Amino acid sequence: MIIGVNERGEKHFLAIEDGVRESTQSWREVLLDLKKRGLKVPPKLAVGDGALRFWAALDEVYPEPRHQRCRVHKTANVLNYLPKAVQPKAKRALQEIWMAEDRASAHKAFDHFVQTYQAKYPKAVACLEKDREALLAFYDFPAEHWVHIRTTNPIESTFATIRHRTDRVKGCVSRNTLLAMIYKLGMSAEKRWRKTRGFNYLAKVIEGVKFRDGVEVTSETDNSRNAA
Repeated sequence: MIIGVNERGEKHFLAIEDGVRESTQSWREVLLDLKKRGLKVPPKLAVGDGALRFWAALDEVYPEPRHQRCRVHKTANVLNYLPKAVQPKAKRALQEIWMAEDRASAHKAFDHFVQTYQAKYPKAVACLEKDREALLAFYDFPAEHWVHIRTTNPIESTFATIRHRTDRVKGCVSRNTLLAMIYKLGMSAEKRWRKTRGFNYLAKVIEGVKFRDGVEVTSETDNSRNAA
């Protein structure tokens, strides 16, 4: 599934397709179809989980977009490498990274997590560190958009509803009728999606206006930053 946002801040499905175990070829076909249907201008940012095959296909078809890894998926992946007794405290430490006011504070929280858990749980730290930049890409976009672009939850919550229905009818329908049902369930869920906050900034993002720590970069912001 792929979701996009229009100029009014309304989220819409751009693709709902079945694939072969999220293979690179399956994702390549989805992305090439988007390009064929009119998505000629590359997206500014792609948000996804750690499925390497999606990112491989994206780099082939649309190499320009920045990468933003989903914080919810990354949190779950990191916690999987930690004992249950340690997970609540570690989860709070991870949230301090994603919820930091600016990139510098996020890096400090990131480094603190690494220093705290590196010795005993190197696999958890390695899982986090390998995506440091992709986890913090959202800081270069409007702050109003952060709640939407730090995670793939809009897709995950919708797909949870679809999975609940499809699990109940598994084996009772053909591939075509199952895809039709998934499509209709997706379209029904789409009507309940909230608009993107700060959608008036979308035009600036598309035009290439720079943002730093969620704030539009202007000569005034640069001067105040230098003064600080």
